[in-house]
Amino acid sequence: MQVAVLKETAMRENRVALPPDSAGRLVKLRFEVVVQRGAGESAGFPDTAYTAVGARVAEDAASACAGAWVVLKVQAPTEAEAALLDNGCVLIALLRLGQHAAIAQKLAERKVSALSLELVPRITRAQTMDVLSSQSTAAGYKAVLLGASELGKFLPMLTTAAGNIQPARVFVIGAGVSGLQAIATARRLGGVVSAFDIRPAAREQILSLGATFVESSALSVTAETEAGYARVQTDDERANTLLVIANHVKDVDLVITTANVPGKKSPRLITEQTIRAMRPGAVIVDIAAENGGNTELTRAGETVHAHGVTIIGAVNLPSTVPYHASQMFGRNVFALLQHLIKEGNLTIDPQDEITAAMLMTHSGKVIR
Repeated sequence: MQVAVLKETAMRENRVALPPDSAGRLVKLRFEVVVQRGAGESAGFPDTAYTAVGARVAEDAASACAGAWVVLKVQAPTEAEAALLDNGCVLIALLRLGQHAAIAQKLAERKVSALSLELVPRITRAQTMDVLSSQSTAAGYKAVLLGASELGKFLPMLTTAAGNIQPARVFVIGAGVSGLQAIATARRLGGVVSAFDIRPAAREQILSLGATFVESSALSVTAETEAGYARVQTDDERANTLLVIANHVKDVDLVITTANVPGKKSPRLITEQTIRAMRPGAVIVDIAAENGGNTELTRAGETVHAHGVTIIGAVNLPSTVPYHASQMFGRNVFALLQHLIKEGNLTIDPQDEITAAMLMTHSGKVIR
C-alpha cells in the first residue's frame, strides 16, 4: 500500500505531514512510503533521513501521487495538486471546513475520500489522532517566546549589580491546550502569570500550573459544550467578561489571547478602549488572529502598534517550530492510519464514529 507525502506549497508553511520517524514506522508495517523531494527540508528533515528509514523519494508531486492509496499533507491541496490524486484514493490533511469549496468539489469528482484532521472528534479513543491539540501546544509555547522578544522588559525577576528587576506580569486569556501551554511556558520563563477562562473546569487546571485564576461572575457550568469547547456567551455574559478582562489587563505587560469557538468567529474580548488603558510598552500576542482575532485591532499576519501597545496577529505559529510540530503531527497521522487499517486493508467506514466526523468527501459526494 503506497502512501505519498507531498511538499507544502502554502505560504508560511514549513511543516511536513510525515517526518522520518513516522515514515519509518509505516515502512515497518509494510507500507511503501513515497516522499516528494524536499518535502521535509523546511522542517529540518533532509531527503536522506527518509531514505535511511526505507522511504522512497520522488522528484515531484505527480510522481509521488502516482499509484498512491493515501496522500498526506499538512495544508489543503491546491486545485492542481487535487488533480494529481488517483481516483478513489484517501487524502488526509487540514482541509479547513468551508474555506475550499472548489477543491472539495474536485476531490469529490475524483471520488477521493478526504479526511479533515481538524475534525478529529474529542473522544478518548481519538486522542492520539488529535492534531489540533498537538499543534496548539506548539502555538502556546511559541506565543510566549514571541511576546517576550517584543516586550521591552525581562520576564523573570533578576537580582543584578544595579538592584532587583521586578518580573513581568503575563495574562493568558483562554485555558485550552494552547492557553495552558502558554501559562506553563510563561511560568518557566519567570513571569508572574494570571489567566482567565469562562469554563469553571479551567480554574483547577490554571491553578495547577501555578498561575492565578481571574474570577468572573460569567462562569457557568453550561459554558462548556459536550465536546469540551467554550460555547458562545449571551450578551450579558459577554459584557461581564469584557469588564473583567478590561479591569485586569490594564496592569499587565504581556497578554496571550487564545479564545476560539469552533465554527464561529473568535470572540472579541479586548476592545480598543481597553487597549488604550493598558501600560505603555505592553504586548498582546493574539493566537486567534486567523479566525478574526480576540482584539478589535488584531490584523492576521501583521503587527499593529496602537496607543503604546503592540498587537501581534500571530499566524500559523506551529510552523515556526516545524521540527517538533511535524513530529507531533506525524504521530497523530500515524495513529489515524492505524485506526483505518482493518485486517491489513485501509478501510473508510462512514459508520465509524471517528471516520464519520472527519469525512469531507466520499463516494463522489461533498459531505460537508
